[in-house]
Amino acid sequence: MSTPQHKIGSGFGHRSTADDVLAGLDLTGRLAIVTGGYSGIGLETTRALAGAGARVVVPARRPAAARESLAGLAEAEVDEMDLGDLDSVRAFAERFLASGQTVDMVIDSAGIMACPETRVGPGWEAQFATNHLGHFALVNRLWPALEPGGARVVSVSSRGHHASGIRWDDVHWRTGYDKWRAYGQAKTANVLFAVHLDRLARDRGVRAFALHPGGILTPLQRHLSTAEMVDRGWIDENGRLLDPDAFKTPQQGAATQVWAATSPRLDGLGGVYLEDCDIAEPAPADGPGSGIKDWAVDPDQAARLWRLSAELTGVDAFAA
Repeated sequence: MSTPQHKIGSGFGHRSTADDVLAGLDLTGRLAIVTGGYSGIGLETTRALAGAGARVVVPARRPAAARESLAGLAEAEVDEMDLGDLDSVRAFAERFLASGQTVDMVIDSAGIMACPETRVGPGWEAQFATNHLGHFALVNRLWPALEPGGARVVSVSSRGHHASGIRWDDVHWRTGYDKWRAYGQAKTANVLFAVHLDRLARDRGVRAFALHPGGILTPLQRHLSTAEMVDRGWIDENGRLLDPDAFKTPQQGAATQVWAATSPRLDGLGGVYLEDCDIAEPAPADGPGSGIKDWAVDPDQAARLWRLSAELTGVDAFAA
């Protein structure tokens, strides 16, 4: 079966930075919304887009911390939003829509990883709720501001999606909670969201992409102990990287999502998964490796997840 998941020869790669992929691009007059845009690769994304002339709105669960991180960056503004609280997502979207602004880029960069079993809202598993359902609700509520500008929506997944497809019989992990498989399910959901959003929105000028930013040590690892990271072969007992070449810097980690949001090479494309500033190849059916697992780009599963997400969140911009 043919697939659009093949490299296009972008000219960038594993060590490219966000500034590299923006070189020569003028984003003056364009507006981006970047969740998580004040920490880790989200912060570097905000800095790079602002440096190229874009205005960046950063919705933040901790607005005071966000303003401190972004101090001196005149092109960035902070508003309050908690992705784990759908009332908070709705309130942010309503405030933004009331401003009458048009959005050119949404980068769903915020997320949590491998947390202890945690429940939010009506008892939802926190990783699925925060990483996927919060972003699903946000993008659907912002739709009136996305369509006029022909926006790009960038869903930040990870190679963690290899750990699990959607656990259809128990998406909220009521039984047998496994923090890494729950993370994997949430990251698969991020890809399936982009696949179906692109299918629904492309005829109206809006395109969607998902991506793996690479391995980067950032505050995303806050739920992992030193012992766990030692066991995974990332660091030694003193916290030093065992293989610095195995990890990207935050500036390099931000590159693929910035490229997804801005690159002219992606004009006319969408619904694909990216890594290292290019379209990713299919992943091996079994065993480790790079690329995209087939379950994460399956159009039927993408449509099924969209229906479930609309039911859970009560929002669907494309409902008849």
